[in-house]
Amino acid sequence: MKQDEYAEMLVRHGVKATANRIVVARTLAQSGRPLTLSELERQLLTIDKSVIFRALTLFREHHLVHAIDDGTGGTRYELCHSHSHVEDDDLHLHFVCEHCQRTYCLTDFAIPEIHLPPDFVVLSANFIVRGICPHCSGKKNANTFAQVVEKCYLCDP
Repeated sequence: MKQDEYAEMLVRHGVKATANRIVVARTLAQSGRPLTLSELERQLLTIDKSVIFRALTLFREHHLVHAIDDGTGGTRYELCHSHSHVEDDDLHLHFVCEHCQRTYCLTDFAIPEIHLPPDFVVLSANFIVRGICPHCSGKKNANTFAQVVEKCYLCDP
């Protein structure tokens, strides 16, 4: 994506497209995996931590990022491919490697529909699958997994 396309994406979601917000969105998009605030800080040395955090908070409010609790003790953020600034229509599974603790998006697998009792309202859902990724298991032929996981963090940081 070009810089003006990131700006357009922000505006579509009702977010003013400042230079810092465009950089945060571009970094999330190019990472290919969910990132923690600390990981974003290490990649964006010229932007203050509080500016990054405020951008993520604003992005969340406008359904531009998912906040994922993958059970590793922190929140991870990933750019949402939602087409709406009102609701998140990009819910999918996540895979956490028990060995390297990396989180992968499984975008081809939707979160199963959950039927709740009357008067309960779903605000968000996380579906985490835990196991060992192909890189950590030493499997050389990980083509099937690589197709599902769009981009492996360890192979293409």
